[in-house]
Amino acid sequence: MRRKRKTEDSNMKNILFASSECVPFIKTGGLADVVGSLPKDFDKEKYDVRVVIPKYMCMKQEWKEKLEYITNFYMDIAGQSQYVGIFRLVHDGVTFYFIDNEYYFSGFAPYDGDPKWNIEKFAFFSKAVLSILPVIGFRPELIHCHDWQTGLIPVYLDNFRYLGEYYRGIKTVMTIHNLKFQGVWDTKAVQKITGLPDYYFAPDKMEAYKDANLLKGGIVYADKVTTVSRSYAEEIKTSFYGEGLEGLMNARANDLWGIVNGLDYNDWNPDTDYRLAKNFNISNFRRNKPANKMALQEELGLDQDSHVMLIGIVSRLTDQKGFDLIDYMMDEMCQDAVQIAVLGTGDPKYENMFRHFAWKYSGKVSANIFYSDDLSHRFYAGCDAFLMPSLFEPCGLSQLMSLRYGTLPIVRETGGLKDTVEPYNEFEKTGTGFSFTNYNAHEMLNTVRYAERIYYDKKRDWNKIVERAMSQDFSWQNSARQYEELYKSLIGE
Repeated sequence: MRRKRKTEDSNMKNILFASSECVPFIKTGGLADVVGSLPKDFDKEKYDVRVVIPKYMCMKQEWKEKLEYITNFYMDIAGQSQYVGIFRLVHDGVTFYFIDNEYYFSGFAPYDGDPKWNIEKFAFFSKAVLSILPVIGFRPELIHCHDWQTGLIPVYLDNFRYLGEYYRGIKTVMTIHNLKFQGVWDTKAVQKITGLPDYYFAPDKMEAYKDANLLKGGIVYADKVTTVSRSYAEEIKTSFYGEGLEGLMNARANDLWGIVNGLDYNDWNPDTDYRLAKNFNISNFRRNKPANKMALQEELGLDQDSHVMLIGIVSRLTDQKGFDLIDYMMDEMCQDAVQIAVLGTGDPKYENMFRHFAWKYSGKVSANIFYSDDLSHRFYAGCDAFLMPSLFEPCGLSQLMSLRYGTLPIVRETGGLKDTVEPYNEFEKTGTGFSFTNYNAHEMLNTVRYAERIYYDKKRDWNKIVERAMSQDFSWQNSARQYEELYKSLIGE
């Protein structure tokens, strides 16, 4: 019996996630949710998945107090010797490592307004990730890198392989969460920061349009490249979505995977969510979900009416999320028998647009120009529909949350929205939401009005769509199985 256990252990594959952010420690966006949630859902018999992130001074004190100091050493970066401290914490069954250096990580936020400083900070982090491995006694078969901040890890790994046997054979996966952000700066400056030889700063490697590009380096040198939905993986091969790297994405097409992000189905569960006025599930939502609408209407100062269609928006208020379309059609939508509630911050012109309409249509429009996680849960539970007309959307989590809570998404068919929301077909009685194809304000309005018609005139059909929406499985377990298949293709069983 003991011998069998030893064999199983020797087959265990070590995976290291490297990221600039991770819940619950530090978060600015969806990247943190992925890195914090996904490692918990791998098969623990086959994979030892650990995570490494920077030890930011702006992390909450409650987390900093729990960290266990391991050791420190010094490492050359940007022409000087820098302290590298290593801390550890086991949380939810996952081991997290924190790389400490107050010079780089003492800011009030993970990212600075100065792009050159960000590049130096994450060049330090990327080199440190590889440098700590012999010290912590954890040699990964595979390092899973996330976004441009870790793009230098595959590049440094290629360079480190010449230094000794230890780093040979380690595979890398580069996940692109949003191709728009690439970590670009002057080539000479990046070469000086990284200390990498001229060889790496060529057009077929890290150079792009005369500048050094950290994400490009990661894509070129990683063994596999993934992004966060199948449709986005196809879209980034085109000039419209490719952000200048479409040629490279086509060149790496055989190594490019699209795997949709998941949701933490324990946190996002309408049946147990403590933030709601009344819990509900797929069998009792007809009776219990309206109570959440009434409570939300009261909380937001909207006219209380359980029958009126309430459309919710929880988002960063930016062009990428399609707010120019909403801006163009907001007055027209407000003529309909609907209420509109928004939660989020962003571009001041959109913040002020929603404030204006909340004043103009008092009781009918609610503008909540801030962000609250608790309130977002009540939005997903209390609204009837969720509007998300994005220009592009690598994956998107909001539509997954709205599906989970039986709030039907109205989306544009792009990226992850196209992959996760099946448009309603009233003849075949299929679909989990509503969608439109072209980035066009009138097309969006027509789709909103089509959803209104189903809501008011075909309530039985609407409730059947809600049932299908709530029965979808976009849990992390689903995503983890697909990542396991990817890992197997590189490092075997």
